[in-house]
Amino acid sequence: MVELAPNALKVLEGRYLKRNENGNVTENPEEMFRRVAGTVASAEKTYGATGEEIRDVEGYFYNLMGNLEFLPNSPTLINAGRELGQLAACFVLPVEDSMVSIFESLKNAALILQSGGGTGFSFSRLRPKRDKVMSTGGIASGPVSFMKVFNTATEVIKQGGARRGANMGILRIDHPDIIDFITVKRDHRELANFNISVAITDTFMDALERDGEYELLNPRTGRVVSTKKAGEVFEQIIQSAWETGDPGLIFIDRINRDNPTPRLGIIESTNPCGEQPLLPNEACMLGSINLARMVKKVKSSNSPSPIDNPPTPPLEMGGKGGFENGGQGGITNEIDYKKLEKTVRLAVRFLDDAIDANKYPMPQIEAMHKGNRKIGLGVMGWADMLIMLGIPYDSEKALNLAREIMKFIRDKAREESIRLAEKRGIFPNFSGSIYDREGMPGVRNATTTTIAPTGTLSIIADCSSGIEPLFAIIYTRHVMDTVLEEINSLFVKKAKEEGFYSDELMKKIAVKGTLRGIKEVPRKVKKLFITAHDIKPECHIDMQAAFQEYTDNAVSKTINLPKKATKEDVRKAYIYAYSKGCKGITIYRYGTKKGPLQIEDVG
Repeated sequence: MVELAPNALKVLEGRYLKRNENGNVTENPEEMFRRVAGTVASAEKTYGATGEEIRDVEGYFYNLMGNLEFLPNSPTLINAGRELGQLAACFVLPVEDSMVSIFESLKNAALILQSGGGTGFSFSRLRPKRDKVMSTGGIASGPVSFMKVFNTATEVIKQGGARRGANMGILRIDHPDIIDFITVKRDHRELANFNISVAITDTFMDALERDGEYELLNPRTGRVVSTKKAGEVFEQIIQSAWETGDPGLIFIDRINRDNPTPRLGIIESTNPCGEQPLLPNEACMLGSINLARMVKKVKSSNSPSPIDNPPTPPLEMGGKGGFENGGQGGITNEIDYKKLEKTVRLAVRFLDDAIDANKYPMPQIEAMHKGNRKIGLGVMGWADMLIMLGIPYDSEKALNLAREIMKFIRDKAREESIRLAEKRGIFPNFSGSIYDREGMPGVRNATTTTIAPTGTLSIIADCSSGIEPLFAIIYTRHVMDTVLEEINSLFVKKAKEEGFYSDELMKKIAVKGTLRGIKEVPRKVKKLFITAHDIKPECHIDMQAAFQEYTDNAVSKTINLPKKATKEDVRKAYIYAYSKGCKGITIYRYGTKKGPLQIEDVG
């Protein structure tokens, strides 16, 4: 097991490690990883593995996590081998237009949130406010009022959990109460435990493009109740997002075009961060590969030597870089594709085993998850990998590598899913799925890839978060009740190697967060260590779109905007994300709400 960073130990002790009834920590990180590996590997018995074979798999899983090459979603690390035993992070629950359904979903959400899972809901089926309630002769209060009930319940539930629960609330753009939904979080006291997103249809985007109107539909009757100017509604979305960061957009028709099991119904919602679209009562197991651990040092020379590592035909870029010695006659870094392939295959097996090792909060969720066996393998440490390869984040080379590496991960993940299907069987709901075509091999999992945000996982792995750029060189991170000081170790190493490191310089960077305008730092280093608020919004979106091309589910990516960004900047980002094929978009203008990452000045 590798040595963990000080901040990783703080997070593990604060949230993940077992405690006794007095609140004292009773296990160390090595024991945690062994607990998780043993629990997940035990599922292999279902498929006829012997005790010795299970112990071998447990060793593989332990090394995968202990070397920080792959980590599963937080509920797996927290709950595996413990009483709750609930391992999945992502759930979507149905909310039908009745009091029984609404409060049944609230009860089920409470069980999920208690176990550390996150819940997504579409409130689009609820009748609008002031609509008739035939059973009582009264009038409906509308979806936003029920969201407030869910929000209050979450506030109570999360106080006792190891991991604060989160919710996603979605409303279709054609719901009559859409303006109330769009504007509700302008009051910062409202829906604090919800991310909210508008489900945007292609019909709406067409109306927006032609500056026309679109229809609002009463979900109870299916009838048109009025029309609205698409541009006026879009302006309200932009205003709220500019003020508060909410709502995001979910391009719901695009998501359903990629629904792998359309016979089972349509997708109406996602998990709290938007990267995992799910059917009602469906769950997903997520995990992330640490790309910073997929880079190896090689001797370089002035004449190119053959790349002996890719197990596939020659790749578009070759994945070489020059973080050390510029690749001239010394040591350089390149992607270790052999290691990456091995990691992908083991991670897919881990996540598939975790489905069987899981203790589900409700039988209907167990039936749906085991029916589709959705997993979501993603990445973290992307910004670190680029730095190690000498590639600026906001470059065409970085976008090409993003496509290359995600295609590699997706292809190897599917190959492993096919291999598992040959041994264990295809997913039960295979018939009528997008894979149920002549000549196509059977797969074990309806989806295999997702790009999650990896907030606390990236702290444990001591790497950059998800596919995000560096937030800052030095910044403060708030994790539950813990304040962590983050200093980018790759920058410190580079500064010392090139001789411009000083305590005074680090103090100056701590104030700004960014290297912009700091004369002591060479220009080439500034380009390599570019931070989130120095990257143009369209570059953020280009990166999200590049990863989305080869991701089954969706991609979590924050489009960071500086505090001085305008509403026009927000508008352009939304339109651009739709044009680039993204499945959703979340923008965050710095300072509009208190986030977990804080720096003093981002412009």
